[in-house]
Parts: sequence; C-alpha cells; structure tokens
Amino acid sequence: MQDKALKFDKACEQSPYLSLHIKTREFIKQKSNLYSFSFSQIRQLITMAVDLQMWNLDMQTLWQDRATSKESFKGFVEKYEQIKNSPKEYICEKTFKQDRKVEFLNIDKDIIGFGKCPVASSKTRCCNLLTLDVVEGCAYGCSYCSVQTFYGDKISLNKNFVSKLSQIKLEPDEIYHIGTGQSSDSLMLGNKDDILEALIEFARKNPNVLLEFKSKSDNISYLLKADLPSNIICTFSLNPQVVIDNEEHFTASLKKRIQSAKSLSEKGVLVGFHFHPMIYFKNWREEYEKIAADLLKSFEPKSVALVSMGALTFTKTVLKQIRAKAGNSRILQMPLCDINGKFSYPMRIKEEMFGALYKAFEIWHKDVFFYLCMEDESLWKSVFGFEYKSNKIFEEAMKRAYMRKIQKR
Repeated sequence: MQDKALKFDKACEQSPYLSLHIKTREFIKQKSNLYSFSFSQIRQLITMAVDLQMWNLDMQTLWQDRATSKESFKGFVEKYEQIKNSPKEYICEKTFKQDRKVEFLNIDKDIIGFGKCPVASSKTRCCNLLTLDVVEGCAYGCSYCSVQTFYGDKISLNKNFVSKLSQIKLEPDEIYHIGTGQSSDSLMLGNKDDILEALIEFARKNPNVLLEFKSKSDNISYLLKADLPSNIICTFSLNPQVVIDNEEHFTASLKKRIQSAKSLSEKGVLVGFHFHPMIYFKNWREEYEKIAADLLKSFEPKSVALVSMGALTFTKTVLKQIRAKAGNSRILQMPLCDINGKFSYPMRIKEEMFGALYKAFEIWHKDVFFYLCMEDESLWKSVFGFEYKSNKIFEEAMKRAYMRKIQKR
C-alpha cells in the first residue's frame, strides 16, 4: 500500500496533476489504487485528464470500468485519442475569460540580442532570418505561445537598446533580413522608450537591411506619422476570427489587422502576411479561403512582399507549459506527431492545409513571394510544385524578391 502511494505521489510530481480540478484528482487517485496502474499509466492518465479539462470535457464521463486494469486503461485511451484526433470545433466566441497580468521591466544590458532566428534548424527549410530582440516577452495571451515559455509574464526593455543599436556592425555589400517579432510582438508597445524611432533610423542608415516588423496588433499610429524608409516591411500574422477569439487572446481582431496592413500599404509601406500557425479545425478550409479572398480584394500584389505558411508546432517544453497553465483551450486537440524533434500535425494534414491556401492565392503566385516557415523540405514540392535545394538558396531568393519590390516602390 505504501509503494502504491509513493508511486502515485512521484507520478503527480512529474506531471501537471495540480492543474486538475480537485474532483478529477481524487478520481484518478481512486482508479489508480483500484487497478494498481503503473507509474507511466498514472502520468499518462493525468496528462489526458488535463487535456480533456482544457477542452471542457470531463474525464469521469468518458471513463468506463472494465473487467481488468488493462481493458479499463485501454478503453479510456481509445476514447481520448478519438477526441484528440478529430478536428476541433469552435462552437462559441470569447471562451477565454481570464485576465493576464504582466510585469514591465526596464533592464540594463550591455548587449542587445542580435543573431540567428532561435527556431532555426538544419532539419527544416529555413530562410536564415536574423532576429533583433527589441523587447523580450509578450503581453498577448496566445494559447500556443512559445515566447511565454522563455520569458513568462515579464516584458523586458533594454535601457541601452537605442545606444547599442548603432553599434551593430554590418557588411555594406551584404543584404540582411532582420526581424524584430521573434521574442515579442514587433508593434505591441508602439514607440515606447523610442524603440520604433530608433529602428526606423537604423533602417534608414542601412539600406541593405530588410527590416521586418511582425505583429498581431493594430498599434500602427506611430508608423503612420513617421517618415519610413522603403526597406521597412510590416507583416501581420493572420488567422480566422474564431481562432483569434478562442486562442489568440488580447490581440487585435482579424479585421483590424487587415485594416492596419491596408493603412500602411496606402502610406507606401511594403506589407506581408503570415498564416502561421495554421490551425486544423472544422470549416478550416472555408475560413482560410475567406481571408485569402479578402486580401486579394483589398491589396495589389505589388504592395505585398510575402505570404508565409506554417503549421501549429510545439516543443516538449511548450507542451508542458500549456498543460501546467491548463487554460480553457482546444489548442492541443490535435494529433501530435513527432516531426524533426517537435510535435505537429502529420504531413498529410499539413500538405492539405498549405495546398488549399496556396491555391486560394493563385492570382498572386507570380507576383508575391510564398514560402513555408520552418517546415520539412519535402512539403515544398507537393505544395508549390518546386523546392529550394538548400537554406542558403532559399534565403537568397527571398532577399532578391523583397529587394525587387522595394526598388519598384
């Protein structure tokens, strides 16, 4: 009996047990004692129970006692897997009711974060983006967020950012593609502490830099007033409104993101759109095709630098963080396949989603740069009908395409 208790306690320590409602905890403990489940089975039960709780489902209603321990456990796993592998359905809007409290910090750092994209990998086709960490941490509450895994609920600004920015050494004959939206949202804080003003001046002094602001906000007031050099590209991450309502909390609506892009485009700024992460749910095809149709109607291809696509993908650390928070979300109701050391949709679903969206943009194919972000190279041929043989060739093609657009404008 003591061994059972020790085994159960150890399994709880190594799982998101405390994220569960008290009745569910008691239920798992009761069944674990009744059937003498193994350490691994207890951990698995806890993880499945947390997922179900996030999906507004109750473990107890799915459980069925069978003749043996093996049959009882297997029966529950089968019901869980059936739900997990079915396309998620977003029934109502604004299911998220929790406030998010963040702490803003001004930190004193001698250096600024400037280097390779943190998720770059030789296992996927990568554009070799360079990232500039203007802000570390994000005040938005996207359920799938990896940034919060690294920075938690703290938003940090480097006091020395403006002075250190000018010290970045660049080769005058090389083209650089630099993004500021990897460790935070590029426009979330606007021009707080003169960060946008400094970045705009940096782009102006370095015409060989393609400086990309990537955002889910509509905080563009400073950009609309400022004199912007032509080598600034403003891009917006897009998802259907039902996804934004349920999974991208505190961000701007789809309509406001597109209108922000439109306002900047009318000012003469080159814009772009990231469908990343694309999320597989009931009616996904119709919803993403609607967005494509709206963009085709609202923008001339000469004003759009890029359209990127990428699927919902998690590391083990991010999965652990999501389950520890156990927020009201269906984001993990999906088949989680191990692909290149991360967890994402199976290739067939990715191919289906990317292919459908790419086809919806058919009239832009010759005039806008389309790419897959951090996806397996095998998908390029089936989605686009072509592929890049290396990351370097991909990188150079992207830079040339953006520079051509800038020079024409």
